[in-house]
Amino acid sequence: MLGLGTSGFAQKTYLGFDRNDYPSDQNLKVLHETFSYTGYWLSNPPGENTNSWVGKRQVLQSAGFGFLVLFNGRLDKQLRRTPAVLGQTDGQAAITSARREGFPAHTIIFLDIEEGGRMLPEQKAYIYAWVDVVNAAGFRAGVYCSGIPAREDKKTTVVTAKDIRDNAQGRKITYWVTNDVCPPSPGCSFATPPPRPADSGIDFADVWQFAQSPRRKDFAAQCHNYNRDGNCYPPGIDPATRLHVDVNTATSPDPSSAR
Repeated sequence: MLGLGTSGFAQKTYLGFDRNDYPSDQNLKVLHETFSYTGYWLSNPPGENTNSWVGKRQVLQSAGFGFLVLFNGRLDKQLRRTPAVLGQTDGQAAITSARREGFPAHTIIFLDIEEGGRMLPEQKAYIYAWVDVVNAAGFRAGVYCSGIPAREDKKTTVVTAKDIRDNAQGRKITYWVTNDVCPPSPGCSFATPPPRPADSGIDFADVWQFAQSPRRKDFAAQCHNYNRDGNCYPPGIDPATRLHVDVNTATSPDPSSAR
């Protein structure tokens, strides 16, 4: 059953995938049978020295995919000195890459924030400087971040997405949250229709990443529908190919679109 949006009408949801490595042109047809959109890295993905997505926008668009456009953010240990300056520099790098890849103005670019819990002052300075540069350039800023409550002490938990939003001082930011804890996550599932982003526990989320490859045992221990190697494989994909994915749900078949 589809959830109801604020207007009272059924809100349609769409499945998408993301991964660090481009899945190769020959797999796009079978992937599009399940997924409406794909993540698209503008920078080297976390832990990588190259970006295999460069130059693939037109191929993916021709295959029918929408996009979640991503830029890899800095870790806290990299932000000890000039976080706001780094945010501005990285924001400009994201814009330059988006234009080079052919994404039009008003495209939402998501800053990938890999660390969770309450953001430290230098992290907030970096994030908001990045957001300001991207929004000022005629694109739209988003963040990919945790939607999982992180315990600070015996009485306090903090959700990264809420922490960023509560301190954004009215900035326009689109939220792509990750929560792979079962429940609320359905685990490695491709059910139709997929859950609503708000079912993640973050009612303002536009996108929810509910499965990650490999399965994170510290969060997703109760998710029992992953492959026995711990990864999530789409329908029609042989696990021997190692073409595992992270799985997302959104209220648009093109969540980064310049709508």
